[in-house]
Amino acid sequence: MSLRRSARLSTNSLTATPEVESPNGVVNGDAKGASKASRSTSKKRKSRASATSAAVSTQDESAKKTTKLTETEFAVPEIPKTPISKQRKAAAATTPSNPPPLTPTPSGVGLMVSTTAVPIPNNEADAQPRPTEPHATNAPLSTPGGSRVVAYSSSPIKPLSASQEETASPSKKKKAKEVVPPDVGAMQPPTSTVDTLLKDACEHLCKIDPKLKALIEKHHCKMFSPEGLREVVDPFTALASGIIGQQVSGQAAASIRKKFTALFPETDPSFPAPAHVIQKDLATLRTAGLSQRKAEYIQGLAEKFASGELSAQILVSASDEDLIEKLVAVRGLGRWSVEMFACFGLKRMDVFSTGDLGVQRGMATYMGKDVSKLKAKGGKWKYMTEKEMLDIAAKFSPYRSLFMWYMWRIENVDISVMNAD
Repeated sequence: MSLRRSARLSTNSLTATPEVESPNGVVNGDAKGASKASRSTSKKRKSRASATSAAVSTQDESAKKTTKLTETEFAVPEIPKTPISKQRKAAAATTPSNPPPLTPTPSGVGLMVSTTAVPIPNNEADAQPRPTEPHATNAPLSTPGGSRVVAYSSSPIKPLSASQEETASPSKKKKAKEVVPPDVGAMQPPTSTVDTLLKDACEHLCKIDPKLKALIEKHHCKMFSPEGLREVVDPFTALASGIIGQQVSGQAAASIRKKFTALFPETDPSFPAPAHVIQKDLATLRTAGLSQRKAEYIQGLAEKFASGELSAQILVSASDEDLIEKLVAVRGLGRWSVEMFACFGLKRMDVFSTGDLGVQRGMATYMGKDVSKLKAKGGKWKYMTEKEMLDIAAKFSPYRSLFMWYMWRIENVDISVMNAD
């Protein structure tokens, strides 16, 4: 080959357009085809990137919703917003925003307390200073037969049997309204009465830590007051209402409960007895707005009360540990729900819930920690470890329920959903 021809071939090879394979496998042999392929590839890459971004965004939104549910599952119902005047808007613009912390208690507790307390009878017997004890059930509990069960009575009366209760005349039931379980004698002797329990508990808290006195004087705990301790509680209604209120707003819980009681015309608007609930099938119970699981939980709870596996007598006479263990074994009742029932329903004075975020936050504030910084930490124990909480609360025993109540109050947490001052 001549040198001149060799040079021409070399020049042609340098200026020739290389073959480009498009994403769909077509081979383009010119620059125009390569450009089109490049644009097509770019568009598809952008499309894929956009789809990926959308998927990630959806996942992020889902994660945010999950986080929000965890953070606000203890929130009280939202109050509808009212129009804000221009003057208020202007004032808000110049005033630092400091929103109150979320309440630590879910609507289940509010429903548990506000819908189960029977009006206090106004008679001479109920005015008597009934004995109380910190580790006992200090609330009078009602039974489906109409009698009441108490841990200690100022005038013990022989209880009626189940068959006697069904056939007894109203006068007999009234005479035997206060029943003391036979094994209640195993408890410690009463140290206070319904008239002095709150006073004794407050004095104990102030003796352990005098700085709590200002908080106690500012917030009166009606729950453990003489009036609160005389309110009669129906345990089945309290526990079932707590299940209804799990993970829904207070407004939704109240609506579901109203529809639920309407399923039982013979007792509506009062809550139905366990015997009535077990007669309805799950499909009927779900028409009130209950999920399949909640319907199963309430019916299962009703079966335990109807069979006698759970009763007012058992809840009164059980020790704190036995009570928690027995109720946690019931489907639909977690430890937190049981602790709230023991405290706000049964009025037991030495209940302490380490799993409550509001209690954790209040205790962190009580110990002088910067709660706003701790909140960003994340995790179940972001405010304080379980061991720290137990160690601090131990010295306030046997009145840790009241100490826990004030740990909610210490940050001005609005728990009016549970107890009006």
